[in-house]
Amino acid sequence: MKLQTQIPIVKHTPAIDYNSKLFLLGSCFAENISNKLSYYKFQNKVNPLGVLFHPLAILDLLKRAQNRIGYNQKDLFFSNGYWQSYSAHSRLNNASKKEIVLELNSAAHFTKTQLMAASHVVLTFGTAWVYKHIESQSIVANCHKQPQKEFEKSLLSIDQLKKSFESIISILKSFNPEVTIIFTISPVRHLKDGFVENNHSKSHLISALHPIVNTAENTHYFPSFELVMDELRDYRFYKEDMLHPNQLAVDYIWERFQFSWIGSDTKITMNEVSRLQKGLGHKPFNSSSKAHLAFLFNLSKDVDALVYKYPFMKF
Repeated sequence: MKLQTQIPIVKHTPAIDYNSKLFLLGSCFAENISNKLSYYKFQNKVNPLGVLFHPLAILDLLKRAQNRIGYNQKDLFFSNGYWQSYSAHSRLNNASKKEIVLELNSAAHFTKTQLMAASHVVLTFGTAWVYKHIESQSIVANCHKQPQKEFEKSLLSIDQLKKSFESIISILKSFNPEVTIIFTISPVRHLKDGFVENNHSKSHLISALHPIVNTAENTHYFPSFELVMDELRDYRFYKEDMLHPNQLAVDYIWERFQFSWIGSDTKITMNEVSRLQKGLGHKPFNSSSKAHLAFLFNLSKDVDALVYKYPFMKF
């Protein structure tokens, strides 16, 4: 009896290995994948401006990095005791106006340096719904829980999305013509927009993205959204909010991502990293016993040996 559909996952090249440098941008799902990469000590960086939900927010950051367009005090507003920016996530909020401007410009410069070195860029889009700040007439990355009357909500058309994806690819390749680009649609459900509206949004993203992926060189699609919708297809794979995939779902998608993008030779090192991580996290019954001290000594030797081979690894 067949109880589950299976999405065909193909192996891609160039595969990700420990020489690869990954840069991830987009929704909180990008951060989930980054956490997995970090656990296994891959070289990766994620979301210098925090979570960015829609393509225009990502495109704005990339344009600033490409054209050296800095942030200034005009890009800020003050609310609830903090200076904030509509271009960034709330985790950059700061009580100091000077410090948040420095953080924003540091993030733009950091984006540029990462893109120049990146072998793989992973972009995860969460929604096609955007909010325009009425006073400034600009699309925001985050509304920061400001009054709804200050914004106009709209759904990006398929044509608008296609143009944004084309611009994103063009900018990424201006930094590195050989970069491998991996697009994916976030499986996180944006139900604040509405059930029908969430599906409408995802369908626009999918419809706009596939023609671009099918024609652009070194550009690929990973079906994280489809894996959750079609293979998992059950609320037991969601957190209690029924919106975000839970750890079991993230682990499942990570396994499929590994199959698609990480070479078999690299997995030998991944297994060693995982063994060391588990050893470092081990809690002994008696921390001063001879057996435990010997265990720590051998573990330290193994860590040093791996760090000697891969100096960028930090345990």
